Amino acid sequence: MNISLTHIALHVCDLNACVKFYQDYAGLIIVKERFLAHENGQKSKRIVWLAEKGKEHEFIIVVLPGGPIKNQQDHDFSHLGFAMETKQAVDDIAEKAQLAGILVWPCKQEGFPVGYYCGIKDPDGKFVEFSYGQPLGPGASNCEKK
Repeated sequence: MNISLTHIALHVCDLNACVKFYQDYAGLIIVKERFLAHENGQKSKRIVWLAEKGKEHEFIIVVLPGGPIKNQQDHDFSHLGFAMETKQAVDDIAEKAQLAGILVWPCKQEGFPVGYYCGIKDPDGKFVEFSYGQPLGPGASNCEKK
């Protein structure tokens, strides 16, 4: 059987704020937008597909309106993870998030396979990790197994 993970769909409270967040912090681009139509034919409910540039046919994040704000607890480590090319890139994201008041996990170095990471909150309160040195994504070739 050939199977591939292609997307994750997230209901969000403020769709525009979340789209902007993932564009600004993760560099995602809008791949597709569609609108669900009401029975009377009027457009409503904008749905946005986001992806990394060049990977639009590999994996996307679908953001849908109508979700509740998530009050994720500090001990809940559920998150989306983005790999960065350098430790400095992680530091830069953490500094930007600190200034915006959304840093939840300051930069920290852990052993393999966790690496160097920080965590921030998206506009809906979901945690998002930015890391370097994990065996996935950019920086993986520099990762040493310990």
